Amino acid sequence: MSGIYGLSDSAYRQIREAFRRASGIDMPESKRQLVAGRLYCRLKALGLPDYDAYVALLQQPEQAVERQCMVDLLTTNETYFFREPEHFRYLAAQILPTLRQRPVRVWCAAASTGEEPYSLAMLLQDKLGDGGWSLLASDLSTRVLERASQGLYPLQRLELLPQEYLKRFCLRGTGDYEGQLLIRRELREKVRFCQHNLLDSAADLGQFDIIFLRNVLIYFNGATRHQVIQQVLRQLRPGGWLIIGHSESLQGVQSPVQLVRPSVYRLPASLAAVRADLRGVA
Repeated sequence: MSGIYGLSDSAYRQIREAFRRASGIDMPESKRQLVAGRLYCRLKALGLPDYDAYVALLQQPEQAVERQCMVDLLTTNETYFFREPEHFRYLAAQILPTLRQRPVRVWCAAASTGEEPYSLAMLLQDKLGDGGWSLLASDLSTRVLERASQGLYPLQRLELLPQEYLKRFCLRGTGDYEGQLLIRRELREKVRFCQHNLLDSAADLGQFDIIFLRNVLIYFNGATRHQVIQQVLRQLRPGGWLIIGHSESLQGVQSPVQLVRPSVYRLPASLAAVRADLRGVA
């Protein structure tokens, strides 16, 4: 083993390509040290002599589980409760009042470790109550979904969590769980988690009134971003809302949604117009 930084040009190029095929994300050259570090422990666990041997393993058709493990290790999962809080305020004050059908269906399409979907669940339960909403949370990484389903978090993630919601929907850990927070079981059970690649069809997930697709488009190149947007928008009901990250936009991506305010889009209510636009960009 040549050490944590012994990742050859050839091995790194092939790892980047394997990661791109599995996730749709282009790993930049500048992330080489990060990739070497995150995969080093995996090489040791598998008893492999170097990164070239790991590349050879990834290329074996029967190693789908290992390729998923690679994706889990290399995916960035930094998040916290009520991140970009303006979106949640706008959701409560402006979006939910426009939706009359119940339950309101929401898709959190980049769930990460669960802070975003649980933030949404708290707000939806507060504003719509039992039976008024349903929430699907998906992510490419099975590792982060396992953590999300547990609903256990360090208290440092709570800076933007309203005190009212903290008392109503969370439990503070004691003893071995001191310094941690647990989402109450009643709320955890209302959130459905599933593994999903945004490059794939989401037809089996159903139609949604609101889709949160925040802080994920920045990882895709132009062509892949276009593909992701089209797959996601096929699951948005006419009149439905798409919310992306504050640092993101759909500029340069042809789509039928209309910009309502920065990072907030809405699909026209006319079903005929929506279908025509989606056919045009398919």
